[in-house]
This record gives sequence, C-alpha cells and structure tokens, in this order.
Amino acid sequence: MTPSSLSTRLTLFALLSATTFYFLYKSRRRCLKPLKHLPLNPNPRPGKLFFLTQTGTSKALAQRLLDLLSSKNNIPFDLVDPQTYEPEDLPKESLIIIMASTWEDGNPPQNSKFFVNWLAEISTDFRAGNLLLSDCKFAVFGVGSRLYGDTFNAVARDLGKRLRGLGATEMVPVGEGDVDGGELESVFEGWSEKVVTVLKGGLVMENENGIVYESDVESLESDDDDDGEGGGEDIVDLEDIAGKGPSRKKSVNVAETNGKLDGKREMVTPVIRANLEKQGYKIIGSHSGVKICRWTKSQLRGRGGCYKHSFYGIESHRCMEATPSLACANKCVFCWRHHTNPVGKSWQWKMDDPLEIVNTAIDLHTKMIKQTKGVPGVTQERLMEGLSPRHCALSLVGEPIMYPEINALVDELHRRRISTFLVTNAQFPEKIKMLKPVTQLYVSVDAATKDNLKAIDRPLFGDFWERFIDSLKALKEKHQRTVYRLTLVKGWNTEDVEAYSKLFVLGKPDFVEIKGVTYCGSSATSKLTMENVPWHSDVRAFSEALALKSEGEYEVACEHAHSCCVLLAKTEKFKVNGQWHTWIDYEKFHDLVASGRPFDSEDYMALTPSWAVYGAEEGGFDPDQSRYKKERHHKSKR
Repeated sequence: MTPSSLSTRLTLFALLSATTFYFLYKSRRRCLKPLKHLPLNPNPRPGKLFFLTQTGTSKALAQRLLDLLSSKNNIPFDLVDPQTYEPEDLPKESLIIIMASTWEDGNPPQNSKFFVNWLAEISTDFRAGNLLLSDCKFAVFGVGSRLYGDTFNAVARDLGKRLRGLGATEMVPVGEGDVDGGELESVFEGWSEKVVTVLKGGLVMENENGIVYESDVESLESDDDDDGEGGGEDIVDLEDIAGKGPSRKKSVNVAETNGKLDGKREMVTPVIRANLEKQGYKIIGSHSGVKICRWTKSQLRGRGGCYKHSFYGIESHRCMEATPSLACANKCVFCWRHHTNPVGKSWQWKMDDPLEIVNTAIDLHTKMIKQTKGVPGVTQERLMEGLSPRHCALSLVGEPIMYPEINALVDELHRRRISTFLVTNAQFPEKIKMLKPVTQLYVSVDAATKDNLKAIDRPLFGDFWERFIDSLKALKEKHQRTVYRLTLVKGWNTEDVEAYSKLFVLGKPDFVEIKGVTYCGSSATSKLTMENVPWHSDVRAFSEALALKSEGEYEVACEHAHSCCVLLAKTEKFKVNGQWHTWIDYEKFHDLVASGRPFDSEDYMALTPSWAVYGAEEGGFDPDQSRYKKERHHKSKR
C-alpha cells in the first residue's frame, strides 16, 4: 500500500467517524423515548380543580386557571374546596389539578387538612395498592415562600409524591411558586401553559431528565436544524465535526437580566409598589418609603396628637413616618399592611444611598403636608411648622434595622436635628448591638412565650426565639432610651402577665408601651376581628397588673385613651421628686449627639405635663388642642 492510498483511507475513516459521531450527538439531543400523546380522557365527567388555601392566593390562582381551561379552551373543570369534597371519590376522577399552599411548619392550610391527611394515610395502606388512581391524570402547583427553607412548597411536593405512589399519571411536574421571590406570576403562567398543552392533546416526550413538552420540542428542533436563514453560526463544517458539536449555550443578554448580573435585585417589585402606593405610601428608590400619619394631619388641624405626643412630647404635626427597609422578617397576624410588603431574613437587594433616602423622604413628606393647605383647621403657622419635620418615626413598615447603612441614615437625620424613634422586631440582635444612639429605641415584644410568639409573629427564622431573647439582652447594653412595645391581642396574649414580667429582667427597658391591637379590616392573612381588639379598660387592667408584678421597679406613668395605649416607666429613673419625667428635651439630645461624648437617657429627660399623667381626667389629650368627635349614625334595630 502506497503512502498516498493509506492517507486517503485514513481521511475517509476520519470523515466517516465524524459523521457517525454527529448523528449520534443529534439523536441524543432528542428523546430517549418516542413521542406520545396524552389525550383528553373521553369520560364526560369534568375534571376537579382543588384549591388548598389559607390566605386566598391559591384560590385566586385556581380561579384564573379555571377561566383559562373552561372559558378559553373549552376544557370542563369544577372548582372544588377540599373541605367540601369526599376524598374517597378520588378513584372516580380522571383529571385532577391541585393548587396547594404550604402554611406554617410545612403544614397544609386549614381547609385541606382532612383531604391531605386522607391521601397520606391511603398511600401507606397496603390494601389500597399502587393502582388505586391508575385511571387518573394529575398536576400540582405549589404556593409557598423560599424564605422558609426546607418547608418551601412541602405540601405540593408531598401531594405529587402521594398521587404518583397511588398510580396516578403526572401530566406536568410540580410547579413551585414563590410568593416572596417575585416569581409567582411567571412560574404560574408557564406551568399553566404546559397544563393546557397536555390537556389539549399536545405532544409529550420523556427523557432521562423528566418530561419535555411540544413547545420545547419545537424549540430544540429549531436550535438543532440548520435549515433557515440566520443559522450560519450553527452550521458546522463536516471537517470540523470531530473538533466540536453545536453548542446549546446562549450568550447572556444584559437587557434580559434587567441589569442584575451582580445578583442584586430591587426589593420593591412592580406588584408590591402598586399595592403599597394604593395604600398611600410614597416609595423612595428601590426599598424605602414614607407616608403621612393620621395624627400628623390631626395635629395640623389642631385636633390632638398621637400617644407619642402625650408620652414623650413630640409634635405630631412635625413628625415624618418613614422606613429605609420595607422588608420584614415576620408576617405578624396584626400587620397593618396585610403583608403587601416584602419579607426576607437578610439584605439581598440593591442598596440606595442614605443621603438620597433622607432627602427624598423629606421632599415627599413636605409635599404631602402642602396638600393639607386649605383644610379646615389647618392654620398657616402649623402648616409652616409641619413643612420642617423635627421627628422621624422609623416604624412605618418592615424592619428598618435591616438596612445596612442604618447608622449613616440616623447620623444624617441627627445632623438635621431630627429626632429618631426606631422600632425593631427583635430578630436581628447583632444589628441592635451595632446601632448608634437613637433618640428612642423600641423592641416589639408581641408575645411572652415561644409558642405564642410563633403564632402571632409568624417569623421566618427557625431560631426566632433565640434571636428574640438575644435582642432583648442587647437592649440592656444601650444607654439611650429603650422601650418594650407590647401589642395586646385579645384571645392571643392578654393572659400572659406573669410571662411578660419575666422578660423585664432581660432587657431592663426604660419604658414599656402597652397598646391594644388596631383592627385594620378583614385580611386573608389574618383571622383577627373586632373581638380581638381590647377596650382601653382592658389595657389599663393589664398594665396595672404588669406594674404590680414588677414589685415597684415600674409604675404606670401615662396614658392616651384615644390610642388605647398605656406607658409604664422605670420608677427610679423617671420619677423625680414624685413627678414623672417621660418627656424628651430634644434640643438637649441633639447637643449631646453633636458633642460626641457618651450620655444616658436621664441626660435628656423632661417633665411630663399633668394632663398626660396616668389617671388625669384628660386621658392623655392635650388641652391646648380641640377635641373633635365624629357623629355616628347607627341604624335603629327593629
């Protein structure tokens, strides 16, 4: 054999091998199993669309899917509340779809406990076998929050596992929606489209990674085939096949990532923004907010200030309510915002500059103040005062202390001689330790026992109780004025006087604010009603009992009957010569901050006026203001 003939044979062998490799590569890109149809069951019995819901989200999604199936695609389904359904009828069903929320500790919602428990029991009953639901096709979509870790969509995942174990055919993999990740809508829409595709008899193929749908098949084919215009980059010369195969990787388009190549995203999504703005919030940048308080408008009109005016001497018409973090680590049952704000356990969003936040907050606040011009009772003098805020309540919503630049923001407010009242929800003890002095630091103490705190605050952290205790201990090391803020919810935490009193020794707060919960209307996220709102007499009785338990360390000092709020104060510190000094000398506070020297809460206290003292006939209402009572016209009972 001549060298030239040998070379020719080797070349042909190489080309043949490369060609074989290419076609093997292309076939592997297809399915390991042949295409098949999942046609609609000819049984005229409508499919069942179940919603397992606690707050109404799953029910709303189920209603949307029902409309998509029945109205737009003529696929008959019945919307079913599982608590009205007999689970033993499941073997009769040919099509079921389940929208499943996961509630506390990975448990199913209240309306579905029997349904879910029945499935769990029957799936482990050897008498049922693994063919009980062999004539049934199903799909499950989960609604949960990734912030709860391992329990994320636990109910949906478990339902899928149980149904498969009973022989049912899974039409599409379990969809997993994240209510707190901003991806619920897009995930649900994509999952719904696949469900409709399958139910309409769309082609489906299975491979080693699961199920691939007809639309995906078309996409794969368009990626692989070199049969059209603009496909030049995908054409591979035969001589180069041995060196490379077509790549499935696509180049990253910065526009498609919304500028999030660094992994950061904005805290306030368009949906959250719309919900908060609907409630009157002014959104600052990507994670802050400001809103005018009803008491600010009230004192502008000369109709009285809030409880902080009575307890601490703030001028309510000069108070700006704001937050540098709309996100929170709890989902409290009495949340004023009905959980329309984001949640999180750590700062994972892009961050705005503290100076820009302060400037914008003041600008938006003053614009809202200007809108009260001409309102009956608003004088020019009070309007001008209101345009120059002197106090900032960092308690609007969320967890202000989560903001990484909270100290810089506080410094900027103090530089402008604006006092700071900062509220934290006792889940970030390290942040409390790192916090610079503020005018008054609050810790929310919503319950006195671990079980009650979990039930009321519904925290994201698994070690929420340890964080709570450590936060109280961190408060003890602070030298500025400190406060335990108790929100009383009748039927939830009003019987825990003994347990609350035991928490005093941990944080040694200067004050204890005890306030009745404010009813904010019906909410799918809360079962509270007006029955859970205590009367002022209830709050007084609780406060007196709590003071008695302290054995003289605390006494009842002030009250604001209109807000259903009572203040306990440390007797030794703030009762001087028989007179209470719960008010604040704000100018002295700012001078102390500017001096840079250490100072304590006694250094800027001021005398409490007699009308604000507990038991005064004014009930905490400033006599310099004009009391206004709305006329209520109730329909007479017949």
